[in-house]
Amino acid sequence: MASSKSLHNFHIPVMGLAYTIDSPIRVAQYGISSVISIIDDELIEKMNSFYSEKFSLPYQEITKKAKDYRAERITSYLNLVDTVVKDKFSQFKTELSESKLALDNFMATLPNSSSIKEGLLSLLDEGTAIKDTIKNYLETHLKAGDIDVNIMTKVDKDNFEKGEQLDIAYNDAHASLRGFAQSKLSSSVVLSAGMNPRLYSYFENFKDFFPDANGVLKKKIILKVSDYRSATIQGKFLAKKGLWVSEYRIESGLNCGGHAFATEGFLLGPILEEFKTKKSELIQDTHDVFIKGLSLKESPIPTQPLELKISVQGGVGTAEEQEFLLDHYSVDSVGWGTPFLLVPEATSVDQETRELLANAKEKDLYLSGISPLGVPFNTINGTTNELHKQKRIDTNKAGSSCPKKFLALSKAFGAEGICTASKKYQDAMLQELETKKVTLSPVVYENSKAKITEKACLCVGLANASYLENGINIKGQEQGVVICPGPNMAYFDKEVTLAEMMKHINGNGAILSNLNRPNMFVKELKMYIDYLKNDIKSISEDLSVKQMKKWNAFKNNLFDGITYYQNLFATSISSEYKVIQTELQFYKEELVAVKIPDSN
Repeated sequence: MASSKSLHNFHIPVMGLAYTIDSPIRVAQYGISSVISIIDDELIEKMNSFYSEKFSLPYQEITKKAKDYRAERITSYLNLVDTVVKDKFSQFKTELSESKLALDNFMATLPNSSSIKEGLLSLLDEGTAIKDTIKNYLETHLKAGDIDVNIMTKVDKDNFEKGEQLDIAYNDAHASLRGFAQSKLSSSVVLSAGMNPRLYSYFENFKDFFPDANGVLKKKIILKVSDYRSATIQGKFLAKKGLWVSEYRIESGLNCGGHAFATEGFLLGPILEEFKTKKSELIQDTHDVFIKGLSLKESPIPTQPLELKISVQGGVGTAEEQEFLLDHYSVDSVGWGTPFLLVPEATSVDQETRELLANAKEKDLYLSGISPLGVPFNTINGTTNELHKQKRIDTNKAGSSCPKKFLALSKAFGAEGICTASKKYQDAMLQELETKKVTLSPVVYENSKAKITEKACLCVGLANASYLENGINIKGQEQGVVICPGPNMAYFDKEVTLAEMMKHINGNGAILSNLNRPNMFVKELKMYIDYLKNDIKSISEDLSVKQMKKWNAFKNNLFDGITYYQNLFATSISSEYKVIQTELQFYKEELVAVKIPDSN
């Protein structure tokens, strides 16, 4: 199939619940693709109201009295975003055709290799910069950025009405998917956090995910994965149902924002190499399964495999890294998340939090245990959420009132589920801990207590920034703001304009003040070695043979990764590559010194 070429070589991944909730409205007219989280229907309803008023569009509130309110809210907001983006895109094309200055400024933000940039320069050089000629060229070649959506597959809570469990179609992730499927968007859903077979099967209910007679997909599936094996398993599972994965979005296991899903010591470079080497095999193998799945459904069968893109994200921070990923690994797009938190034109962040991010140093950014999902979560010291949470802990009122319950996934107290960040859950756990206090050492007791109370209300904390930025009233218990930047935040220290960020990405400008920023691959390696050390340190006295094997495999995979990078960066005598080689040797020696305990 013909490739759908994007205007830019980068995209803005989903960040939190609120940080990219309206990014398409802000940046899609410039051809930049971004991803909206569709977990929080309350936030979505508020943003629908806010933007309807801002752009004088009709708005009808969807209350919780509606049977399918969650899906309906999502559909309504996505339709509004689509309307606004189309209107802004049309206005932008008109502006470019009428203003030489606007056109020059726009071209300055495009990649140097851009064929559209080349075409526009050619028209200007020929002296044919007539308004209609430029407008016709833009109409033919310019494309708005995609309005993609994200669903965390694990955030799929069962829902109840008057104590009776509702049909699985009303589970949170299922309803989110239905909201997207019923919208007028022609874009992609990004599925993250691993496989959810029930949710994947639910896709079969919506014809937009199946190819039409011309092999065109109105709505596409993107899988966020951390390794090749996971991609093949999930891709074929969907293909059996006649569903095609249009893109595999590879994310660093640790050098990323939000939840961190560590691999078993497999590093980003070797993972990308495997995708590059086996891409044709992946396409053909999946296509064979796909056409069988379509045959069983008596659906139209494409004459050739559908397009498959590979993208990558996690820790990229310089134009050189961007170019290396595009050139060496032949990826279609590179995700720039964390740095865009310092671009007010692109993301929704309150001013106080933006200042906290701009001032962050390496020591301020850490992998925490605050997520109720029980998955390590990247965050930063000094958030307002941390302040309010600690105040409650200090006054023996630990825990959240839990108004939204999106993460009420623990079945510890019944089928309806409870969130581990809630006051109800923490009170019960603290009470149980108190009964064991006499049998525990003071250190073990305090550590156990801290593990219970460290959980934060992400549902509220990750949404509040949008309310604060847009002056929307926040009700209920004071939670402040939770923000989830990747470690890369330490090297970006000021607010920048969207144009400045785009020029930085494309190598036509620079916004980094700190010249000591480590290469993204080296940074990830360091994080994995630290992760292994901490894992060994945190083990209890009962050490199993299985755990030892796991650590040894993890360590060996890291050694393999280091060897891969040493070979990869041996092809140049540039000073940067020499620095990388020195750092790789340093971390190799550090890894050698990591002792795996034995069970004796």
